[in-house]
Amino acid sequence: MPPEDVSKLLGDPSALIASVIWGAIGSGFAIYGYKQKAMIPLFGGIAIVAGSYFFANSALIMSIFSIAAIAAIIWLKRNY
Repeated sequence: MPPEDVSKLLGDPSALIASVIWGAIGSGFAIYGYKQKAMIPLFGGIAIVAGSYFFANSALIMSIFSIAAIAAIIWLKRNY
């Protein structure tokens, strides 16, 4: 299989690496929220994991969404 076909199959390498990183961070938030019985980190973590799935084509959009979700989790956790 030529290298061009592999890149079409796997997509953008930077988006793949960003998806793995943000998925791991989102999973950490979800596990923390589940163990602490805290709904804000639980659903925020699920949202980050879902965002890394839905925005898999662009690492930049995925990163902006994930950073905004983390900021929202922190803000909501402090204020509610």
